[in-house]
Amino acid sequence: MHQLIRGLFLERLDNPALRNLADSATLDYQEKIAFTTDSFVVHPLFFPGGDIGKLAVCGTVNDLVMAGAEPQYLALAFIIEEGLDYAVLEKIVGSVARSASQSRVVVATGDIKVVEKGSCDKVFINTAGIGRIIQQLSIKKIRPGDKIILSGDIGRHGLAVLAKRKELGLDFNIKSDCAALNGLLMPALKGIAGIRFMRDPTRGGLATTLNEISESAGLGVIIEEDEIPVSKTVKVAAELLGIDPLYIANEGRAVLVVEPKAAGETLALLRRHKLGRNASIIGEISARYRGRVILNNRFASPRIIEMLSGEQFPRIC
Repeated sequence: MHQLIRGLFLERLDNPALRNLADSATLDYQEKIAFTTDSFVVHPLFFPGGDIGKLAVCGTVNDLVMAGAEPQYLALAFIIEEGLDYAVLEKIVGSVARSASQSRVVVATGDIKVVEKGSCDKVFINTAGIGRIIQQLSIKKIRPGDKIILSGDIGRHGLAVLAKRKELGLDFNIKSDCAALNGLLMPALKGIAGIRFMRDPTRGGLATTLNEISESAGLGVIIEEDEIPVSKTVKVAAELLGIDPLYIANEGRAVLVVEPKAAGETLALLRRHKLGRNASIIGEISARYRGRVILNNRFASPRIIEMLSGEQFPRIC
């Protein structure tokens, strides 16, 4: 996916708004706004802790927040397979309505298309979102010594979707972390000036997100394994399935790069919110190991964490 985006789409469509490959583009229109689009094709449609409707709203809201913007308006387009049970669609739309209300965003426009049976898997949702820039964040602002904060424990979304999809019958009771992050992160964006960059560790998990940051910033990333919050349940399930939690997708977590003097204040503010109770400073940016992510473990030698080179969990969003 990384190679496809850079080698085809960016090469053919290159422009200043697209070039940063951020979750949202920053546009100048009277005042600075963030503009994003996304598509949701998750299978199954319903999973522990969420569904495709909640995921579409929260995922789009989070893309705006990662750009330092306060989400305001969403557009949703539904592509519906012929024969879809009306009760299923009604449940999804109800979830969209609840999630939009909780996220304090307005669904301002949308579209519906029905395609022949077999042309899509029940229902796909495409979204667009607009928000007002609160703080201008950029990967170009990252400097050696900056602290890396993870807003909560990792690995729950990917495992929740996988367990439901495969009907594994493993009684782990893992629920997706799917959540809108504007309630958690807006107070920090409005009150703390030292936040340099944010990214949500979705597809490819924390490891891939950190590699993208390292590569784009041209700096090293050093993280401490003991500081990365992972629940005991996720650790057991991941070990049983032979999966590294660092590569499991998340839908309600954020990675923040913060200047050192603002790290403590940012962490304390995040921990006051229910979504940030497990927030932790997991490492820092380094002038060494440029373009590399290094994981320190007190029981073993440091190791290089590579970017995920395949799709560990297809259709997790």
